[in-house]
Amino acid sequence: MAATQMQWGTDSAAELGGRRRFTGLLPNRLLRWRRPVWWQELFIIALGYWLYSLSRNAIKSQRQVATAHGHSVEKLQNWLHLNFEQSVNQWVGHHEWVAQTMDYYYATLHFIVTIGVMLWLFIKRPHLYRGARTALFVTTLIALAGFEFYPLSPPRLLAPHRYVDTLLKFHTWGSLADPKVAEHSNQYAAMPSLHIGWALWCAITVFMCARRLWVRLLGLLYPVGTLIVIIGTANHYLLDAVAGAMVFGAAVGLEYGLRWTQATWRAGRASRREAPVPA
Repeated sequence: MAATQMQWGTDSAAELGGRRRFTGLLPNRLLRWRRPVWWQELFIIALGYWLYSLSRNAIKSQRQVATAHGHSVEKLQNWLHLNFEQSVNQWVGHHEWVAQTMDYYYATLHFIVTIGVMLWLFIKRPHLYRGARTALFVTTLIALAGFEFYPLSPPRLLAPHRYVDTLLKFHTWGSLADPKVAEHSNQYAAMPSLHIGWALWCAITVFMCARRLWVRLLGLLYPVGTLIVIIGTANHYLLDAVAGAMVFGAAVGLEYGLRWTQATWRAGRASRREAPVPA
């Protein structure tokens, strides 16, 4: 289907039922469509990564608090009858090739797919890039606040006698169990799951922007695979994933409120009519 289904923004001057539609909180002068500039976007990405690293590494000493939070999440999931992580993780732990595949999926695709989708938008859908990037940036910022105020021990660290730490058991490259790796990362940054937040961003972006049906459907499968991986490797609880989805939803709602893309949507439609861009 056509890329005109993308809903990061709509016409600010459109009217519905005789009433003027909400035009967003930002003034119109900030909503004029401008083609994104590569060096500005690199600066924003670098700033985001710096904040990401700073926040993730700021609470390494809160192991006791993270453990207490982990037990609370487990109790809540037991009460909700959503305590199936251990069964999935145990099955994965008894199949090395599955565990290794999931470990590398967890360690690499989180960044590779997200960066790939951003580059694709920047090159092929520049009229939609800024709004989508804003949603991703806000998703990350909200998640970092969660890491700061609610450190959480993942299942593989909370109860190693019940869960299989696939990274440690199979000596996966880049294992967080390696002291040299662990010292550069906060292992208690689990709530919300940023893996799910970013995966949903990738999925919705690809589904709404791509033109080929198989590409759009493949995009929707990505967060499903990510959910299976984060549970199978005992890196997250199901509620972490739910929180990640909620964070993404909040970010999209904020971007909608700002209406960064209300002007870019009109420019994008006009440019596609004049010179369609293949997916």
